[in-house]
Amino acid sequence: MDYKDYITVVEDYPQEGVRFKDITTLMQNGDVYKKAMDDMTAFASNQKIDVVVGPEARGFVVGCPIAYALGKGFVPVRKKGKLPRETVDVDYGLEYGKDSLSIHKDAIKPGQNVLITDDLLATGGTVNATVKLVEELGGRVAGLAFMIELKYLNGRENLEQYDIFSLVEFS
Repeated sequence: MDYKDYITVVEDYPQEGVRFKDITTLMQNGDVYKKAMDDMTAFASNQKIDVVVGPEARGFVVGCPIAYALGKGFVPVRKKGKLPRETVDVDYGLEYGKDSLSIHKDAIKPGQNVLITDDLLATGGTVNATVKLVEELGGRVAGLAFMIELKYLNGRENLEQYDIFSLVEFS
């Protein structure tokens, strides 16, 4: 299946010159969304993971179905100040600015194998921040899974030590 047929490209969003890849049109088609999650789950099932981690908000849309399908837990990574218990935080650079992410301090146990999921691998800022959080808590990143990879932004370059799966690539 060519998932690109179900992803809408929005010109000049969120700023002029950007061609935003909108996955909501893929998710609105139940059969296609299910197939996409099944394909990503197939990758995840080979990673021998203990838990799935995803940054808000679209990492939840990808990670929760995978965690559910594998019978594993899901750990949310949120913007700083959004989690109610003690957290570990990291600042990072975005394509369009800077931000901070947090994870509950007790969410990952030392030695756990973790799959990190998100909708998009662009420059790698968000996933690198998420990797730092997981590794700071003693987790081992067993793999990274994305719906979309923007190859032309070279986000994979700083992640070569990890097993990476992308459902669809834009060059």
